[in-house]
Amino acid sequence: MAANNQRQSIVPAPFRAYYDEHHLSPATRVGDLIWVSGQVGIDADMKPAEGMHAQAQIAFACLKLVLEEAGASLADVVELTTFHTDLHGEVDAFVAVKDQYFPSRYPSWTAVGVTQLALPGLVIEIRAVAVAGSGKD
Repeated sequence: MAANNQRQSIVPAPFRAYYDEHHLSPATRVGDLIWVSGQVGIDADMKPAEGMHAQAQIAFACLKLVLEEAGASLADVVELTTFHTDLHGEVDAFVAVKDQYFPSRYPSWTAVGVTQLALPGLVIEIRAVAVAGSGKD
């Protein structure tokens, strides 16, 4: 992985076309710090999954994949920022999924209500900051 303070773009194979088309890295690693761009619940055809539970499951699976490509894991996440189109109405459903991926040693978390996300039909976007190796016991 990135040596010292060298900047490294993290682009897992399933994200390559999106990276090329939209000119953004799914994550950037500098030393042990990893910033993960917002992950959303879209399928292979770029269509939003149906509802909060399904979108959150996909978004967290993508977050996990990006972190693994960067040499880290969900245990290394120190901060989550989530963007919700119906924060008050769906936060409980989101927390139920989040707790599957973070059953203990919870990261810092900020939830923000927004009026829209990148694609119509998206209800959740998850970004994260991780410190590689910090989640080891």
